[in-house]
Amino acid sequence: MAEVAYAEASRIYSGTHAVRAVDRLNLSIDDGEFLVLVGPSGSGKSTALRMLAGLEAVDEGEIRIGHRAVSTLAPKDRDIAMVFQSYALYPHMSVGENMGFALKLRRMPAAQIKDKVAEAAAMLDLTKYLDRKPKALSGGQRQRVAMGRAIVREPSVFLMDEPLSNLDAKLRVETRANIAALQQRLGTTTLYVTHDQVEAMTMGDRVAVLADGVLQQCASPRELYDHPANSFVAGFIGSPAMNLLTLPLDATGVQIGGLSIPLPRTVLTHATTHQLAEVTFGIRPESLRPATDTENGFDLTIRLVEELGSDAYLHGLIGDTDHKIVVRVDGRTPPQINQKIRVTIRNTTEIHTFDPNTTQRITG
Repeated sequence: MAEVAYAEASRIYSGTHAVRAVDRLNLSIDDGEFLVLVGPSGSGKSTALRMLAGLEAVDEGEIRIGHRAVSTLAPKDRDIAMVFQSYALYPHMSVGENMGFALKLRRMPAAQIKDKVAEAAAMLDLTKYLDRKPKALSGGQRQRVAMGRAIVREPSVFLMDEPLSNLDAKLRVETRANIAALQQRLGTTTLYVTHDQVEAMTMGDRVAVLADGVLQQCASPRELYDHPANSFVAGFIGSPAMNLLTLPLDATGVQIGGLSIPLPRTVLTHATTHQLAEVTFGIRPESLRPATDTENGFDLTIRLVEELGSDAYLHGLIGDTDHKIVVRVDGRTPPQINQKIRVTIRNTTEIHTFDPNTTQRITG
């Protein structure tokens, strides 16, 4: 087992214009931690993982595993095991042979290989498939074989690059739970890359969010959700995403469709100090609700209703504006498309404000 550290690590692709695919990344992964690296396509997350694996160069800074700098070491010398998006199984070998192949290359005794493969197969519910060829397995079973091949090596670090993206939705949910439970059982330091923020939030001890090669925030899933560091994280983490509106400021706060929303004194002070005439206002769909007849609210004209059983999401326009917003409501009796309803905020403590110039969170 070992901790991992990126220290000002960069990957720069040269060309007409140099591109920093990963830009001065500082990130530590504790011994035994399951850390998920998440971001949109092109954010640099897979490149960062491949730098740790030795499949991409580290052009600036360094990467350490334990107390050992590994930036210039060959992949085979880094004591890592990688699980790819593609299963990369040898089609002519059985499941057992695939799982034990790396140990065979190390010239480990056959009896010892058999024991290690059997132990990993029992963990992954693969014992009865050990003599089958990969073509006789389902996608989920093949992914478990790829996991088993990594487990038998007993590496210091597991690296997983979108290992569930080839699975259907139901199997993906089941497999991610199995991977998280298995990692807890093994206690192996793990870096897991995904573009799926729901996957990230349900699996990681901590989640690191990347955008354009730059680390935006690294925190627990709850911290990311409740206290996003900037408007990018706020809009990326959560499904549906947080509603983000750029609104003009008045003496006490902002207005949405005629509904006055007071902002904390610290937010107003920040706006005055930095001469802000407006702020980026954020609120999650579940922090909004239909208003009663006696409550203040704003008009919402519904343009789309997403019915998900227990919940429904209303997509609509605020008042006579082109401001779009999403509201979560009870799925049993949702309003209809083109209906107009009144909406209010559940609790003003659930609002978020960001500086529109820097995109950083304004604490309040």
